[in-house]
Amino acid sequence: MDWHPLLGVSPPPPAFCPVLPDPEWGSCSLGVFICLGCSGIHRNLPNVGKVKSVTLSRWEDSEVKFMAENGNKTMKAKYEAVVPVYYYKPSHKDCQVLREQWIRAKYERKEFTEEFVETGGKLPYEQEMREGQLMKRGRDNGQFLSRRFVLFERDGTLKYYTKHDSKVPKAVIKVDTINATFQPEKIGNPNGLQITYRKDYCTRNIFLYHESSKEIVDWFNSVRAVQFHYMKVAFPGASDAELKPRLTRNFLKEGYMEKTGPRQTEGFKKRWFTLDRRLLMYFKDPLDAFAKGEVYLGHRDLGYSAKAGLPAGTHCNGAWQHGITIETPDRNFLFTCESEAEQQDWLTHFNAVIATSMSPQEYSMEALFKRKH
Repeated sequence: MDWHPLLGVSPPPPAFCPVLPDPEWGSCSLGVFICLGCSGIHRNLPNVGKVKSVTLSRWEDSEVKFMAENGNKTMKAKYEAVVPVYYYKPSHKDCQVLREQWIRAKYERKEFTEEFVETGGKLPYEQEMREGQLMKRGRDNGQFLSRRFVLFERDGTLKYYTKHDSKVPKAVIKVDTINATFQPEKIGNPNGLQITYRKDYCTRNIFLYHESSKEIVDWFNSVRAVQFHYMKVAFPGASDAELKPRLTRNFLKEGYMEKTGPRQTEGFKKRWFTLDRRLLMYFKDPLDAFAKGEVYLGHRDLGYSAKAGLPAGTHCNGAWQHGITIETPDRNFLFTCESEAEQQDWLTHFNAVIATSMSPQEYSMEALFKRKH
């Protein structure tokens, strides 16, 4: 039996709602407890959208009994029976479109039930080839235009074409270099998706959206499915648990800081920073296609460190006075933050990365950065 004040049972940690640890709403149709954020999504589900507040609504005895007989753990076992390893299960930090499509995939389309599999249901993410039109932001003019994208499982590539009938792709992107993360606020669209990949030893950004929230989330999970298939072949001895972290991920942190140049005598300039695993990138604008520069954060035993403050004698011309110094074996990087809270948050992330043991691939990347710079 799951928790519910009306049932007089103490609450265990919720196993179902991805948003809040103390859900105060209940789906009378499904028999699960949910948070306020998810309750609005549940209301829009056909046939199973009856939602009530735990504290404010009047509950019928039959509804209380139904909740007691079902509950989150029971329904989780039914509706999440066969979730693919690659499928991205959102948390409370994720955007609305991911949470909505996760809920709809479970309850509306019932994609992860044993019945779906037994009746021959096919997941839209598991296709040998996925093709469709996505709105892509132009690198130079900033306009969003429709572009044809094709994802191939066999050769592990994502290609896009500037014209629908083009024979030659504008870009061929290997899936093992791709990261994909939803960025609705940055892109200015609730279905905004950012694709990043390595090109000529630099990180390239592509900003996309689709009017259909289902379509863009299907593309997102299709990329993860192809990545997972590629990883299974590339690392045959690795377990699913070891491969899953290699799929797409959210950035550790993004935001504005000011930075000075390598001579540390130039003025501090405001830049947009993105911390992605060990790579700290900075851009003049958050929607730039390429980073103006990149800093690789290796392990502390190799001479990397991050600390509050700036070296003595540093001329700080900007309005932001909360300094950060990142030391690498080759040079120091100086930044300033708008507030002490931002300074401490960046330092927490930097030092967590620097304290983490490096993989063989990360040692190779560090060596590549040393040769490049």
